[in-house]
Amino acid sequence: MTKPLNDIKTTALSRRLTIAKTSLNIGKNWAKSGVTGLFLSKEAKQAQKHALLQEQADYLVSELGKLKGSVVKVGQMLALYGDSMLPPQVVNALHTLDAQTAPLSWHTIYQVLKTQLGERIHDFEIERTPIGTASLAQVHKAYHLHTGREVVLKVQYPGVADAIDSDLSIFKQLLKITNAVPQTQALDDWFNEIGQLLHTEVDYRTEANTTKRFAKYLADDSRYIVPTIYDNYSTDKLICMSYESGIPLNHPTLTTLPTERKNALGQAAIDIVLREIFEWGEMQTDPNFGNYLVRTENSIDRLILLDFGAVKHFDDKLLNIAKRLITAGFHQDKAMMVKAMTGYDFFDELTGKPQSDMADVFLTACEPFAKPSAVDDAYLDENGQYIWANSNLYSRVMKTAKNGMQSLEFSLPPKEMMFISRKFIGAYALLVALDARTDATELVLPYLQNKDKEHILS
Repeated sequence: MTKPLNDIKTTALSRRLTIAKTSLNIGKNWAKSGVTGLFLSKEAKQAQKHALLQEQADYLVSELGKLKGSVVKVGQMLALYGDSMLPPQVVNALHTLDAQTAPLSWHTIYQVLKTQLGERIHDFEIERTPIGTASLAQVHKAYHLHTGREVVLKVQYPGVADAIDSDLSIFKQLLKITNAVPQTQALDDWFNEIGQLLHTEVDYRTEANTTKRFAKYLADDSRYIVPTIYDNYSTDKLICMSYESGIPLNHPTLTTLPTERKNALGQAAIDIVLREIFEWGEMQTDPNFGNYLVRTENSIDRLILLDFGAVKHFDDKLLNIAKRLITAGFHQDKAMMVKAMTGYDFFDELTGKPQSDMADVFLTACEPFAKPSAVDDAYLDENGQYIWANSNLYSRVMKTAKNGMQSLEFSLPPKEMMFISRKFIGAYALLVALDARTDATELVLPYLQNKDKEHILS
């Protein structure tokens, strides 16, 4: 495990100074490389440039990881969309932000727990080593001494909630200095949306209530497990919930499961994404593998859903558009897709080639939810199920998007679509890791228009 941190820099000044120091060190190294590369060949200079860029990107990510908080969250989101606007070395480094997140020392965490629980802290025997760390909190397993229950305590890092607005400003300034993306109204909207979500995510009372709401949604579906919240030990900075044992999604055991069981897990993972959008109108938008576990008992596999902090609500207008988009995607009909892309400012402003390019992006992204007759046989098994691991879908979507975005004002997706696409990217990674195959008709049928249902069922 990465060496624990004794504290976190939480004031705006200290965090800005860290970013400034990091930027200065990067600048010095670039200047040094310019001098040492004077007598190198063109090929050697290029190789040196790429190596240094990777080194500096890794250094930047390491420093951001120490800050924790919102800068890490923004970096993680930027990693998902950076293919079209950032050097691959920077994108690769940003993808490691979760791994770079060091835990906070037990002494510091204990003080936070004591502040939140008071004398009730003595009701628990708490393991000092966290079982999970993230950008905003870390999780410790504990034993409730009066009942013998195994629980987990999700404790928020001190000061991260107060630093959100400053962090977003810091990160936006960093993008401006590096000229990574154009400074447009779309960028402002993107950061405002992230800010709203982060302020919600650090309100643990809201997360506790959301967890209980999702538990009700899934109460009759044996494929899922949602932890039980213990309100008497939860606060706005601490959540006490039941400990749910399971194995991580990237555990080698899962890859050795029979195909039918892997398919069932994959179907459950993507099915809940569709239910979040089309039934409940709210989605857990953080697809981090650490937010899920799998429990395998008696050849029955269940998906454990651990985190409901980053939940985004969608209005009926957007949901209706999403249903039209997925219907067009099911048929892989471009004219239908173009028609579906109406009623939303971002779409309505598109005409000509940009509109055509965006329709192509959505058609490709919807491929796993298309009827088998509309999908290349190379991506289907003998039963007509979609083989995620064979699809190279993410690369194809990003390539299509990159080509299309060249004619648009701004290369980041609109703010609402950003969270939906982020969740689907996470689901894609999960299904590829499982090597799962899914039945598109079974997944999409409940959300198609009646005439499409009648045609399929007839």
